[in-house]
Amino acid sequence: MSNINAQEINWMTIGEAEEANKKEPKKILIDVYTDWCGYCKKMDATTFKDKHMIEYLNKEFYCVKLDGEDKNTITYKEKEFNFVDKGRRGYNELPASLMQGKLSYPTFVYLNEDLEVLLVMPGYRKAPEMLKIVTYLGGNYYKDMKWNEYVDQSKGK
Repeated sequence: MSNINAQEINWMTIGEAEEANKKEPKKILIDVYTDWCGYCKKMDATTFKDKHMIEYLNKEFYCVKLDGEDKNTITYKEKEFNFVDKGRRGYNELPASLMQGKLSYPTFVYLNEDLEVLLVMPGYRKAPEMLKIVTYLGGNYYKDMKWNEYVDQSKGK
């Protein structure tokens, strides 16, 4: 018998998500983190352990963990992104590009099925707040409804 609490988010690399998206298009949630980021670790221990969050993300999104300071070359959309040794720690060009140069951790980058950026959202989020955001984007409500309308509508649920 499987334990529902043992379920986890199916994290993948950006390359794996790009390949999976070619076969079955889905939105992509990219969690840009660093090894030293306390709030990143806190989200892994709380928000990303939430049962409803896990179920929804695994169903509607490809979820990617992307180290903002990855020293390896990352290939995405047939382009290579390299590590830049600059500042105290340096950064990888791909997350920096996705975050529009605003290096802040954690940052969540949401892509649509065509790999276009829908939303760049920096900062720690508790599960209830994050779940509202992922359902707003994942359910395509953003196409017909402003965020405030969606929040007001979902208060009654």
